[in-house]
Amino acid sequence: MLVVMKKNATDEQVIAVVRAIEKLGYKAHPLPGTMRTAIGITGNRDAVDATHFETLPGVAETVRVSKPYKLITLDLKTEKTVVRVGDAAIGGDELAIIAGPCAVESREQTLTIAAAVRKSGARFFRGGAFKPRTSPYAFQGLGESGLQILAEVRETFGLMIVTEAMDETGVDLVERYGDILQIGARNMQNFTLLRRAGRSALPVLLKRGLSATLEEWLLAAEYVMAEGNYNVILCERGVRTFAQHTRNTLDLAAIPEVRRLSHLPVVVDPSHGTGRKHMVTPLARASVAAGADGLIIEVHDQPEHALCDGVQALRLEQYEELVHQVHAIHEALAPRSVSS
Repeated sequence: MLVVMKKNATDEQVIAVVRAIEKLGYKAHPLPGTMRTAIGITGNRDAVDATHFETLPGVAETVRVSKPYKLITLDLKTEKTVVRVGDAAIGGDELAIIAGPCAVESREQTLTIAAAVRKSGARFFRGGAFKPRTSPYAFQGLGESGLQILAEVRETFGLMIVTEAMDETGVDLVERYGDILQIGARNMQNFTLLRRAGRSALPVLLKRGLSATLEEWLLAAEYVMAEGNYNVILCERGVRTFAQHTRNTLDLAAIPEVRRLSHLPVVVDPSHGTGRKHMVTPLARASVAAGADGLIIEVHDQPEHALCDGVQALRLEQYEELVHQVHAIHEALAPRSVSS
């Protein structure tokens, strides 16, 4: 159930409704918007009696939710969520570019790439300190020392750090060094990890699972939000199909469908989505044209020597050209004011 407050409802009236919900043993999730505040109710096993709230001061109406998710929906919040990280944002008017190597390999490599990312105008830097690999013998990341290098990137270049945690201990470390906590595709339905991320103060970038349906992906986001963390960014990164010409099948149709269902921002990772360097720029362009709020792009100064996913990493000059092209598309699609 949702409790929708009147436009002129006061903070005290919102707090009173929250307390009434909690008194019944449920959890309240107030999400303010520009026009109204809606309060989601979770923790109920049966239908909630609306009469508990309908007569409270400031309440406009109660709405029963028939969908399996409650907090990610446009029913709760009609305005698009903007996730703010320092003075940068994902989901706003600007196209967010999250760029960097698949893995932090060394301090020199990471700072070299970070300088190019900063020069491009991007505000976010991605890099893995913990790497879930198919083979146990493949490079697994530098761990905490990799996170320390990422923290140096933030200090040196002012870039916000996006990095993955694979378990609860990893979340503790990312909270110490990073700015956005990434939940990778293999952990999309690691519900213990999702709940821990939901208790984090960091925004969460949630990648779609390798074979996940759209509903499963959105319900994973619901797990995070149900714990009280409403700063969730959805990331489409391709799903496994029968196709052999590409590593995964990038589902660009997910972008407008997420827009139809949810207020959460959605970004696209065409690097992991294709696994092919020559496909990254064309599908980055297509992602922006389809309405993505941002892109995650793998960049490396020497892809041929990369310890992880070098085959899909763009060279610095290729990345620079991609940024130029996607910004041109984004600007062309921006709403135009009509002069009278």
